[in-house]
Amino acid sequence: MTDEAPACPHCGKPEFLCVCAQVEPLKTRTGLLILQHPQEQDRLLGTAGLTRRALENSVLKVGLSWPSLSKALGRDADPSQWAILHLGASRAADLPRDRELVALDKKGAALPDQDKALGGLKGVVVFDGSWSQAKTLWWRNPWVLKAKRLALNPRKKSLYGALRREPRREALSTLEAAALALSRLDGKPDIETVLLQKFTLMLDVFRAAQAQGLVSTDGKKSAPPAA
Repeated sequence: MTDEAPACPHCGKPEFLCVCAQVEPLKTRTGLLILQHPQEQDRLLGTAGLTRRALENSVLKVGLSWPSLSKALGRDADPSQWAILHLGASRAADLPRDRELVALDKKGAALPDQDKALGGLKGVVVFDGSWSQAKTLWWRNPWVLKAKRLALNPRKKSLYGALRREPRREALSTLEAAALALSRLDGKPDIETVLLQKFTLMLDVFRAAQAQGLVSTDGKKSAPPAA
């Protein structure tokens, strides 16, 4: 396979890494908007496309800026009824230990009434890209300041393991972040369970491709699959 070879229209991965045939989209009450930086390069291990495929009530947009949440979503939406995963300096030690999804104030501190703060949210915005790319998306879209802010406080590390280094212990893939947030907001643990199963399948397929020499240990394509 070459870089110009056809890729899956859903997840964007080469056919030998695609698991979309095993993914049936889930219905969720809470919507998801994934804003992907156009220079995000992790095509083989990235999860934005798979997340979009796996969630019926989700939208994936690639770009740097949109004039409003409505323009990004393609439908009317009030940013005050949405939340965005916060990129600030909140430390896991400062967050409530009994919560993996925490609502924050404008200064990055946990709000006192978490149930009230998280109740009634219509959707969540997630940035997809490196840490610096995510910060660029934050500053290029001032409407995010009107949205509520959420922090992830996961009890477990990312399933990526040694496949990809994360800048912070609590950092998760886009799929894992969406799974955690939506399952907590909808009150349906099965959302996270099913999404993580698909993520695990994706990682298993990737590791199998590594073992066959189709991708190198740094996650880059190294050879075409056998005919």
